[in-house]
Amino acid sequence: MSATSDLVRAQFAAGDAIRDAGVPDPAGVERFDDIAYGPDARWQSLDVYRPEGTDTDGSLPVIVSVHGGGWVYGNKELYHLYCMDLARRGFVVVNFTYRLAPEFKYPASMEDTCAAFSWTVDHIAEYGGDPATVFAVGDSAGAHMLGLFCGMCTDPSYAAEFDFRAPQDLRLVAIALNCGAYEVTLSDDPADLTSALMGDFLPNGGDERELRLIDVVSHTNADFPPAYLMTCDGDFLRGDLPPMDARLTELGVMHEVHVYAGLGEPLGHVFHLDMRSPDATRCNDDECAFFRRFL
Repeated sequence: MSATSDLVRAQFAAGDAIRDAGVPDPAGVERFDDIAYGPDARWQSLDVYRPEGTDTDGSLPVIVSVHGGGWVYGNKELYHLYCMDLARRGFVVVNFTYRLAPEFKYPASMEDTCAAFSWTVDHIAEYGGDPATVFAVGDSAGAHMLGLFCGMCTDPSYAAEFDFRAPQDLRLVAIALNCGAYEVTLSDDPADLTSALMGDFLPNGGDERELRLIDVVSHTNADFPPAYLMTCDGDFLRGDLPPMDARLTELGVMHEVHVYAGLGEPLGHVFHLDMRSPDATRCNDDECAFFRRFL
């Protein structure tokens, strides 16, 4: 283990515990927990949430959530409140855990992301979801991974860099990228957390090839799915959004940019995960409304 990952895990866990303390599961949502999507029972596991009373005719739209956590932290349990809240809005939601660095270096997390989407295509109809109507959300490092996954799905030359594949019959209808990291560059500034984490995430610590492979902006192409790009006034990754916006604009990819602002203090990074926050409710309502425009 590394000191950087230890620190991130401790700090993030403390904040998440405060955020979620005493928050009940939303009413009206049925859950199916601890479903294996790969051979590693600890890491390759997912939950499915759906509105109560859902018919199993495979007609509901689907959202797959890619959790954040700086590539070294997080799991489906920490995202269950958020994902169940999305399901309450009329979606079947897939919430999965993936292998984390530094125990598992890149591209293990991307391989798991591909496997979770493959499971979704193959099995979501059993839970009432439509495998032809799949949306996705990702935040922070999860937005970074979702962006790379979309590149794998739409750029054969990029997909050929890996010895695993995204599901061939998946077409993401639209995505939401929340408070994401898109262009990773290394800095000598010890306060730059993203640079520090690359030493744990990447096998070679961030050589030229690795940084090229994990650059979302350069692997975004004209076939990228419609995107809802979200950040907020207090997001430490807010500066990552303009290059992604510019690239999608250059390519003519349909997208929207939303910068949320708090009514009092500035909103923080991934504020949309706080189920007590009316600003989170507003953001998540907006994103689901964006998705419904494609139904």
